[in-house]
Amino acid sequence: MEKYLKIDNISDISDDKWTELADELKKGSLIIYPTDTVYGLASIVTNEQSINNIYLAKSRSFTSPLIALLSSVDKVEEVATISDENREVLEKLAHAFWPGALTVILKRKKHIPSIMVSGGDTIGVRIPNLDLAIKIIDLAGGILATTSANISGEATPKSYNELSEAIKSRVDILVDGGECKLGEASTIIDLTSDVPKILRKGAISTDEITKIIGRVRW
Repeated sequence: MEKYLKIDNISDISDDKWTELADELKKGSLIIYPTDTVYGLASIVTNEQSINNIYLAKSRSFTSPLIALLSSVDKVEEVATISDENREVLEKLAHAFWPGALTVILKRKKHIPSIMVSGGDTIGVRIPNLDLAIKIIDLAGGILATTSANISGEATPKSYNELSEAIKSRVDILVDGGECKLGEASTIIDLTSDVPKILRKGAISTDEITKIIGRVRW
């Protein structure tokens, strides 16, 4: 298939083209695609070589983990373990902020490649609030290992036009969806400690989160 796809509306793309894209993703091709926050660089989670290629494409340190973008809430437990004490908190957060700009850190399932999570025992998960992103993730089986689509040290791209030529040259598929509607990174909250901890402030404020689940640390 051609490398560049301009997609303004999901309905503009034929079923054959979607099938072609799904086949490419399942082969382990690298894709740059829009999310609600910023443009993402991604591959399927089951192909360790593809995940390795994400790090190489970004010139990213292997000590910086990727996150899993999901197409639906029921995919969470395919990649993460939810403890009894975390389940209620996660359900509240998911109800309030998913799909949306909140990344939640949970304990990873053993089958998740170690390289994706920098050898750690946790994984970040998020459901983006953008139909095009959900469609692409769904084509890949509902889960994409994702990071921002920039060379490490570059500005994070909030629109297709902000992608560098360098990063575009290092992937197999480019999806141009114009500008990201938020243009701000997700907030990251860690649910693996006794008290939920904000690891990164982003599009969702700490105040919004505390209104839903009470006390948090940061």
